Amino acid sequence: MIKEMKRKWMWAAPAALLLAMCSPVLVFAAEEAEEYVPSMYASFWALLPPVVAILLALITKEVYSSLFVGILIGGLFYSEFTFEKTVTHVFQEGIIGVLSDSYNVGILVFLVILGIMVCMMNQAGGSAAFGRWASVHIKSRVGAQLATVLLGVLIFIDDYFNCLMVGSVMRPVTDKHHISRAKLSYLIDATAAPVCIIAPISSWAAAVTGFVEGEDGLSIFIRAIPYNFYALLTIVMMVGMVLLKVEFGSMKQHEDNARAGDLFTTPDRPYANAKEEAGNAKGTVLDLVLPIIVLIISCVIGMLYTGEFFSGTDFVTAFSQSDASVGLVLGSFFAFVITIVFYAVRRTLKFGESMSCVPEGFKAMVPAILILTLAWTLKAMTDSLGAADFVAGLVESNAKGLVSFLPAIIFLVGCFLAFATGTSWGTFGILIPIVVAVFAKSDQNMMIMSISACMAGAVCGDHCSPISDTTIMASAGAQCNHVNHVSTQLPYAVTAAAVSFVAYIVAGFVRTAWIALPVGIVLMLGVLFVIKMMYGRGEEKHL
Repeated sequence: MIKEMKRKWMWAAPAALLLAMCSPVLVFAAEEAEEYVPSMYASFWALLPPVVAILLALITKEVYSSLFVGILIGGLFYSEFTFEKTVTHVFQEGIIGVLSDSYNVGILVFLVILGIMVCMMNQAGGSAAFGRWASVHIKSRVGAQLATVLLGVLIFIDDYFNCLMVGSVMRPVTDKHHISRAKLSYLIDATAAPVCIIAPISSWAAAVTGFVEGEDGLSIFIRAIPYNFYALLTIVMMVGMVLLKVEFGSMKQHEDNARAGDLFTTPDRPYANAKEEAGNAKGTVLDLVLPIIVLIISCVIGMLYTGEFFSGTDFVTAFSQSDASVGLVLGSFFAFVITIVFYAVRRTLKFGESMSCVPEGFKAMVPAILILTLAWTLKAMTDSLGAADFVAGLVESNAKGLVSFLPAIIFLVGCFLAFATGTSWGTFGILIPIVVAVFAKSDQNMMIMSISACMAGAVCGDHCSPISDTTIMASAGAQCNHVNHVSTQLPYAVTAAAVSFVAYIVAGFVRTAWIALPVGIVLMLGVLFVIKMMYGRGEEKHL
């Protein structure tokens, strides 16, 4: 009996000791299971990482290290300056996390396929044939710039697609007419997001309508178009500058140097030796135009497919609930296959030659992919620090008392938030639900104006930000140094933003776009005339 009791205690004692040892571990695991919230969450410090990255990029002219420094600061703030948590947050939850996101991977795949198709069009001689056609029909710098703007307006489906396609098609034409790569980047960027945000059938319209819960999203989007002053005035400014031959800021130096034969201006010219392929001498304009048309149609069908259009959903609903990432991948892949067959049938490009374009197209997109990955990671850092919650709290607590000035205030908040985070869609998602909640039941007209101010501010901030996807794509499409593009574009975007701000103040008082928009257009043209007088007419002899 005593032996049995001893035997039981021999087993019970170690078990009790093991349980006692494990209990702190279990408590610790339970605590770890709770969501971790850093002490700097939803504070001013959450906006510091992107601000540091942007300032460093503009000062050092080096974008990769600047973005990584911003990412590192975000990781340190999140971990509260502990080494292990900083490393795991930056790499595991940051870089690996954004590259594990299916939407992001879809965009990268789309970029690679588009790069391959551009390489194929060059090899087939389509780009060279278009250049020969353009040399006959486009005979001036003004004509080349207007053609770039027109093509940008016509490709309104998606901003990524717009940037890369317009750049690849128009780059040889603008180079021939001695238009700087910085100016080409601006023309591309200014006809990407600003055009997509006023096009009812676009991936951007689909995104915006998804954020307007409890309302007819597409109807509101259409009614908001006349109030989207930044997008409309940017187009007016761009066309006006081309026709009036106005350049100012650092862009003027780039354009003056381009007329003298230097398209890049700065010593850092990563694309200077990227010669355009002569391609097949038998290539025609059809070898460029048909793949582009097929690509556009395929991408539209791909987006409709992801919105379940072919399962019975109506066209508008299908487009509004489409997945742009998957749709663009599906569309570009089928366009890629059709282009291979088309070139093989025409004997302008053999199958083996098409396949040799695969690694070349991928290599052409590596700089854009690297910058995009770092920009997405920086956004993940700011998200983990609650930057969006901080800005949303400021808007809700401070803007309600200034009703007539509210559209202008929301425009400025949207500009700042999109500039700091590099995302228009994220800005929509933060501000639009707040506006709908405040005005949906009390003042429909003010809700429309404020939603449009959200969209305009988001596009403006996105247009200015060096960590914006669209800005990065515009640099890649024009094959321009990224920091050059940002620094030369900034004065132009700020000018359009200032005029838009005044237009929103007018709209807040008159409550109609049909007064505020003409005021904005007249003010914009007046500003261009003043700048024209300030900078003189010396460049006209070069045109």
